[in-house]
Amino acid sequence: MEAQISFDEMKGEVLKDYELAVMSREASLIGRKEVLTGKAKFGIFGDGKELAQIALSKVFQAGDYRSGYYRDQTLMFATGMSTVEQFFAQLYANPTTEQEPSSAGRMMNGHYATRWLDADGEWKDLMAQPNSTSDISPTAGQMVRALGVAYASKLYRNSDNLKEGFEKFTNNGNEVSFCTIGDASTSEGHFWETLNAAAVLKVPLAICVWDDGYGISVPRKYQTAKNSISEATAGFQYDEKLESGVEIYRVKGWDYASLVKTFEEGVARVRENHIPALFHIQEVTQPQGHSTSGSHERYKSKERLEWEKEMDCVHKLRQFILDNAIGNEEELTAIEEKAKDAARTAKQSAWNNFMAPIKLQIEQSAQLIQQIVMEGHASGTQMAALSQELQSLKEPIRKDVFRTVQKVLKLAGVDNTPALRNLRNHYDALAAEAQDTFSSHLTSQSKYAVKHVVEVKAEYSDNSPVLNGFEVLNQYFDQTLSTNPAVFAFGEDVGKIGDVNQAFAGLQEKHGKLRVSDTGIREATIVGQGLGMALRGLRPIAEIQYLDYLLYGLQTLSDDVATLQYRTKGGQKCPLIIRTRGHRLEGIWHSGSPMGMIINALRGINICVPRNMVQAAGMYNTLLKADEPAVLIECLNGYRLKEKKPDNLMEFTIPLGVPEIVQEGTDITIVSYGSTLRVIQEAIDLYLAPQGISCEVVDVRTLLPFDTNHSIVKSLEKTNRIIFIDEDVPGGASAYMYQQVMELQGGYKWLDVAPRTLSAKAHRPAYATDGDYFSKPNAEDIAAVIEQMMAE
Repeated sequence: MEAQISFDEMKGEVLKDYELAVMSREASLIGRKEVLTGKAKFGIFGDGKELAQIALSKVFQAGDYRSGYYRDQTLMFATGMSTVEQFFAQLYANPTTEQEPSSAGRMMNGHYATRWLDADGEWKDLMAQPNSTSDISPTAGQMVRALGVAYASKLYRNSDNLKEGFEKFTNNGNEVSFCTIGDASTSEGHFWETLNAAAVLKVPLAICVWDDGYGISVPRKYQTAKNSISEATAGFQYDEKLESGVEIYRVKGWDYASLVKTFEEGVARVRENHIPALFHIQEVTQPQGHSTSGSHERYKSKERLEWEKEMDCVHKLRQFILDNAIGNEEELTAIEEKAKDAARTAKQSAWNNFMAPIKLQIEQSAQLIQQIVMEGHASGTQMAALSQELQSLKEPIRKDVFRTVQKVLKLAGVDNTPALRNLRNHYDALAAEAQDTFSSHLTSQSKYAVKHVVEVKAEYSDNSPVLNGFEVLNQYFDQTLSTNPAVFAFGEDVGKIGDVNQAFAGLQEKHGKLRVSDTGIREATIVGQGLGMALRGLRPIAEIQYLDYLLYGLQTLSDDVATLQYRTKGGQKCPLIIRTRGHRLEGIWHSGSPMGMIINALRGINICVPRNMVQAAGMYNTLLKADEPAVLIECLNGYRLKEKKPDNLMEFTIPLGVPEIVQEGTDITIVSYGSTLRVIQEAIDLYLAPQGISCEVVDVRTLLPFDTNHSIVKSLEKTNRIIFIDEDVPGGASAYMYQQVMELQGGYKWLDVAPRTLSAKAHRPAYATDGDYFSKPNAEDIAAVIEQMMAE
């Protein structure tokens, strides 16, 4: 039986909702003014969506997850995941997690997150709080992440291996993944791929589409089939007989009672039965237009603008309250004044907190500059003028302080008085603070960071078996699934047939269809599926069948996974492992070596390029002990090569960022990775060794991180010649390695001849063996270049 509430209780709740709606609207209006007056850089707000988000908050429970976008401020306020003061702190880009916990000022306003990790990088109890995943700006990018978050609930409910030890992450899979999206963004492929995957996987995903009729300036009829996303998706409607599909609900964004009722009934079904739902919230308005970058009066008719005023949800809630005698004019006026005052107070507090540390920096800098002036420096008058200019700025930022101190130090020249030493020390402190404030946490800073994983060398004995490469991996994955309940593997053809190269052969039958599972051909949501799982304490190994197909998931990896630690300043983590394979196959779309693209797009993700499957196993061991994401690229042509299996297969680790010298030599250093190492060895055996050329071959093993101990330059000190070889395009990974060693490691100082790079051709490889031979470095090419270098 449903609990009944009194009229007074209902009245109290409705009036409280009205107060929040007014306060959130006032925050939006003030926020726009703060941008237009120059205090803030950019503004994008959730005005017009207040009522629907308040209604949604009523079914948002502790342990649930939001994966939304930049118009969800009212939902954040209503659930307690953010405050109005924090909203303004983000608008001003306050770079502290105390004042701006979503991103420490690193993301523009409207991009929300809650903090899931403590100061040591340990997981908090996520069941004790409502949770918001960290937003990204790319439209519909949140969809694939929301799918993964919802899929984790399915696994927690249905996987026997997760029933103990995961209490911080689940309550028997009852958690709902709420995804919010603007109507125009439903045109993106991520939306449709997610909707399909959610229906197939049967996960508790509640998608809320805020439909305000426009995508910036473009009307809905030019974006959405049938001019309605709920009509366009009607074929997904849940079918009870087939037990497949998505429940579709339609409700007006200004209809308070219907919003509350629809969300209560719909989300309960999502939570209890793990049936995904689409809530099409129609007739939503956008009173201030898209953002502070423009005015919606430029593209909306007068009739439309008048309609938006009449149908504004805050205005309609006020009418609802009066029409139903829930409150009177006097009560509502008092509530409005209180709410607006609260927004103004929050704004001022956020501004004061933003300015306080900057003013302190100015005060400290001015005092130190004054000391130099008092010493009678020849440029003292100019220094004093710079200091006065800094102190007179009405709305200074940290850049102004930094630049002023630099100018004064340049005027000081080489002088080294006590006052100048104090200012230089102050400058160093400012620089160190700026490094932490604006450039920290690209990768994990916790004790679980990759760099802290202790190396355990592989051990072999006379009884160590010799296996095919895929058999080494098969035994490795079998034991990993047996001993680590958090590990799940999935991807195209991974389940029943055990992946196209048989590394998971027989493991679905042994460990179950949830632990080792097939997916559809949908790389973007494979990545998103893994991302969401990793956000919720699991250790997914998501397979992209071939490296060439990574492009379909690159947006999520680049914009979301790679930036997560940075954009939350260590507040969230997702140790997702992408397993894929590439190198040295044939054909334009199966040549698999776009490494330059990957390393430049995925800064923040470890990029592992093992030369064989034993090396791959050691890297998997390292990654599963760490809390960072990685892409691990196995050699496509190496699965049936014979390898000696280490006796400590499950214990040995490969240190990431530490190259290995696979052959010592004295005449030239050859730097490469992956399958190319075998071609290099062929060149040495056929041509270079018979001539007495002594080659030192270095396997970099990982491209991110790259040679953290600068071991390659130590090899160059010995040989005085170096060549970087890979099968990426010219200027790709070979150029990256060249820059790292020549510039960052100072390798140029040890050269006797000009360094070289040898890469594939600029085009993609042609088909068949000849296409590979003539398109990528071959043994004859390698030998010819090295012979030329030896003759110089």
